[in-house]
Amino acid sequence: MIYYVNIQAGRDGNGSREMPFRHINDAAKIARPGDTVSVAPGIYREYVNPVYAGEEDNRITYVSEEPLGAVITGAEVLTGWKKVRGSTWTARVNNGIFASYNPYIRTVRGDWYFAPTIRHTGSVYLNDRAMYETASLEECEAGRPDPCAWNQEEAKYLWYTEQDGDETVLYANFQDKDPNAEKVEIAVRRNVFMPEQTGIGYITVRGFVLTKAATTWAPPAAYQDGLIGPHWSRGWIIEDCEVSNSRCCGISLGKYLDPENDMYFYHRRVKSPTQMERDAVCRGQYHGWLKEKVGGHIIRRCEVHHCEQTGIVGRMGCVFSTIEDCHIHHICNSQQLGGAETAGIKLHAAIDVTIRRNHIHDCIMGVWLDWEAQGARITQNLMHDNWPPEGREHAQGAMFSTDVFIEVGHGPTLIDNNVLMSPVSVTIPSEGIACVHNLMLGSFSLINSGVDSIVNGQREPRYTPYHIRHRTEVAGFMTILHGDDRIYNNIFVQKGPVNHPERTAANADYEVVGTAPFDIFPTFEEWQAPFLEGDEPNMGALGTAHFGHLPVWVDGNAYFNGATVYAKEKHFLKDEKAKVKVELVEKGGKYSLKTNLYSHLKKFADGIITTEILGKAFEPEEYFENTDGTPIIFNRDYFGGERGLDTIPGPFASAEDSEKPLW
Repeated sequence: MIYYVNIQAGRDGNGSREMPFRHINDAAKIARPGDTVSVAPGIYREYVNPVYAGEEDNRITYVSEEPLGAVITGAEVLTGWKKVRGSTWTARVNNGIFASYNPYIRTVRGDWYFAPTIRHTGSVYLNDRAMYETASLEECEAGRPDPCAWNQEEAKYLWYTEQDGDETVLYANFQDKDPNAEKVEIAVRRNVFMPEQTGIGYITVRGFVLTKAATTWAPPAAYQDGLIGPHWSRGWIIEDCEVSNSRCCGISLGKYLDPENDMYFYHRRVKSPTQMERDAVCRGQYHGWLKEKVGGHIIRRCEVHHCEQTGIVGRMGCVFSTIEDCHIHHICNSQQLGGAETAGIKLHAAIDVTIRRNHIHDCIMGVWLDWEAQGARITQNLMHDNWPPEGREHAQGAMFSTDVFIEVGHGPTLIDNNVLMSPVSVTIPSEGIACVHNLMLGSFSLINSGVDSIVNGQREPRYTPYHIRHRTEVAGFMTILHGDDRIYNNIFVQKGPVNHPERTAANADYEVVGTAPFDIFPTFEEWQAPFLEGDEPNMGALGTAHFGHLPVWVDGNAYFNGATVYAKEKHFLKDEKAKVKVELVEKGGKYSLKTNLYSHLKKFADGIITTEILGKAFEPEEYFENTDGTPIIFNRDYFGGERGLDTIPGPFASAEDSEKPLW
């Protein structure tokens, strides 16, 4: 059955074409498996709370009749502003509009939130862009942009809030604009499209603009809400949508509410943060964290932008999902929310998650896979400018920046056929990582660090789970030994200076591009030799090797402009004379490379890399393979084109392919 919705209808109807509903949520209360909810263009100021789940072969579909014509927003227009003084204005809102959730009382805080200033979950929007909250009326009136904000022009538009009886009082510095002549809105709803109950699976959401929600901070051991999300269910498809202006997270594939493990440290102040995360994993298994019940979502062809924690977040609920062909940009740029959960894509337990063909830029980080990125694959993505603009101060409590961050995982995790152009390309305080056929203009970072802490004068290892192959069930826990990495057929170009004038404590160690940071790791033969001597296995020697460094495999890479080489790499190209230039050029919305790189590769060739060559990740004993367990032959490039017998390093099958538009 098709239910019709049209906000322009003269009165509420019954969902027929002749008498459509005026609100999408009216259809969401009754839509059953096989039904379609068809939404006419218009602005829908409401929260859509689907009640019924679809079925795997009989989905419930919500579709905008005109692509991006139907706008679902968590904001309301606020008029009647009165000038206070200078460029500062004020308006009052009766708290009755907020019902039980007032985002101008509720604050952004919790586990892993490190910013010294506590902000509210609400927002004031000027012409569809969030203004910047201040901690005092005096700060608001001063109208000075925060020196940490990435966009200094936007950062001069400020707002402040306080309570007066049953009213929320808002002050805003609109600079030279008259708010009564501009579009000014405030966030009033926590979510825009997200089931209140768990288990509402197999829903498709297609072609909507979803914007402006008063979402809460979403750390991993907490309920993770988003502007839109499936809320701990199975098989959603979110496609061809634009998602923007969430106070915290745009799309949430994340965790359900577990009252006994919700913001555990923040509320109870006892167990260590790492222990409560281990608890969350085990409790998740008790609460039905199984392949048959949770995950398997698809997010495709979406534009996700201007959210202040993450574009896409997910703890455990993201397993077996695919994020593809999305444009994710300008995430966590205000630097007003600081903590360990900020990135274009931030997933915990990205088991068998595929992230492919996305364009990710101008985010505090591109992709951050934290814990249990087992079977995850990051492939055919363009990432650049995931780094603060020059001259910006580092905000207190904010994270560092990188294109890809894989944290405390045991692998196997694949990073292949990507173009990575930020000053730091890959950050891996992990093991079991394979980097294959990438173009990397930035460095590796946190090699052999970023895992354990020294507490009370002793090392405190961070034990994290690994899983039954291609399942969620936990197979074991182990600390990170470092190593067990494969670095094959990449191109490394030292683009930036080693002693950059913007060098800070956050980036000082990460400026040298190339594989020399892996010199501390042995080859497999060196690692294995001590416990293979004689006729019987030597368990004592094995223990020494096991708790040392795991081996690495590095081969077939090309290095330019002074990029460094792993000391034991045998087959590589290093050109110390060439002056290689690689620039990203945007023209008419298309991005392409301008480079002389391929004229300097000459006849250097590699072999085709396969699952058999990469082998198994050490701890989970799982191959670097497809999510269905079949082997991979890396004979396709960034565009999906076939590589020939004489394979060249990097993400392109040929020099000619490097000239094609990347996005």
